[in-house]
Amino acid sequence: MLEIVESHDGNAYRAVYTVRFEKALYVLHAFQKKSPSSIRTAKRDVDLVEQRLKQAQRDYEEHYGKTTR
Repeated sequence: MLEIVESHDGNAYRAVYTVRFEKALYVLHAFQKKSPSSIRTAKRDVDLVEQRLKQAQRDYEEHYGKTTR
């Protein structure tokens, strides 16, 4: 997974999470960071990324077969 962090007009976009498979790229979550005082990503966002990663794995296997790690 990769985390892309970007700022624009004073707003922090606290990441686009992606996961790469050999034949596909899945964007798991993108959001604007709301808390200016905290560096950490909110637990609800981390949990959502984990859930979507599992869904992406299932989708990839359905369309392309098992992955090798």
